[in-house]
Amino acid sequence: MNGLVMVVEDEDLVRAALVRLLQSADYQVRDFASGTDFLSSTIPESPVCLLLDMQMPDTTGMDIIEQLASIEARIPVIFITGHGSIPLSVRAMKSGAREFLTKPVCPDALLAAVEEALISDQTNLQHRIEQCELTTRYNSLTPREQQVLEFIISGLLIKQIAAELAVSEITIKVHKKQIMNKMRTKSITDLVRITERLHISQARSR
Repeated sequence: MNGLVMVVEDEDLVRAALVRLLQSADYQVRDFASGTDFLSSTIPESPVCLLLDMQMPDTTGMDIIEQLASIEARIPVIFITGHGSIPLSVRAMKSGAREFLTKPVCPDALLAAVEEALISDQTNLQHRIEQCELTTRYNSLTPREQQVLEFIISGLLIKQIAAELAVSEITIKVHKKQIMNKMRTKSITDLVRITERLHISQARSR
């Protein structure tokens, strides 16, 4: 099937060979020379998989997959490495990797893994779209509204939040209304559910 393959590989010759192979199979490809470059990029709203080198000087493959998990970016990951080992492959699979291939990678095995990964990503795509929308809503809040939100999901009452921030209860009520509108929620339960998906921490009262 068609789809985008994101290749993260620090060795130029290896990366170029992977790109040529994938393009010969009619896949769209984005390639990155480092984990840092990849993490600063955006994930498209289309079927995608990640072809990821395990050992890189700036950011390891395990670091990247753990960061993706922390933001719930459910992307099928195919690890490639020149130093495969059973403990490493087990750790990679437990972290959510779909495949673990050793260099030099068999072209047929790689293309088969990519096809399966892109098919599986159809079910992840809707989740990523929803996650992006929720993040956009949260980012539309002002810094003060984000602060009030953290107190709200901590379970504090309006008067308690007002005391914490040394403002009037009316001010907090206005902030709360704005938060509910911008986050498109009708109840505190919905608000808590969204903040849990975004991994927003509760505020600590004084």
